[in-house]
Amino acid sequence: MQPPSAFAALEEPPFSLLRDASLFLDFDGTLVDLAERPDGVEVDDALHALLPRLAERLDGRVAIVSGRSVAQIDDFLGGSLGQIAVVGSHGAEIRRAGGAIVRPERPPVLETAEAAFTERLGDRPGVVIEVKSLGVAIHYRMAPEVEPEAKALVEAFARHDGLEVQHGKMMAELRMAGHDKGTAIAALLEDAPFLGHAPIFVGDDLTDEPGFVLCARHGGAGILIGSPRDTAARFRLEDVWRLRRWLEAAA
Repeated sequence: MQPPSAFAALEEPPFSLLRDASLFLDFDGTLVDLAERPDGVEVDDALHALLPRLAERLDGRVAIVSGRSVAQIDDFLGGSLGQIAVVGSHGAEIRRAGGAIVRPERPPVLETAEAAFTERLGDRPGVVIEVKSLGVAIHYRMAPEVEPEAKALVEAFARHDGLEVQHGKMMAELRMAGHDKGTAIAALLEDAPFLGHAPIFVGDDLTDEPGFVLCARHGGAGILIGSPRDTAARFRLEDVWRLRRWLEAAA
């Protein structure tokens, strides 16, 4: 991983950054504001209209790259995806535009972990157990005091072969190892329409750092959404609203 950017160096991205680029977009905390519950995010009509315009502007070189499953992204964005590629489960699921989802089999141990997480924390007020295609997450945004217990529980299961811990904003997730947002972006860059175009990845969380690193290595850049922090991103925008305004202008 390349050295973290200095906070002062994180300038707003120029509109020219998207010229002849490939654009990869995180979902939660990037295109939509975070919600107390993972199923509580709101997708407005403006976003539904923006995504197809971006895809047209960039000749199809747009992809959603999320920690959610592809199915969850479909539920939120539906028909506005059109010919937009979708990466889910932190890079373990890839659906190229117009294609089928490519993903590994779900490890049986995730079923065991889901049951254990639910038994231990499922009745705790403010805790949400989120089951994904290739992972299980414990969200404690509404119960921050649960953080040490949630992390310890997830880390205990991560000792199983092929699983690892994914930390994020007020959540800990058990997921398949060997994939991340960087590996997925790299896979998409191998084929048209992304091949030969500098990758730009926009994200807000620690889970997005591998994507920032990958884009920098391929002549592109990362854009961090939110407060300044150590990051491999080159640029920063303050919040979802400012990103949406920037994308609207670029589109």
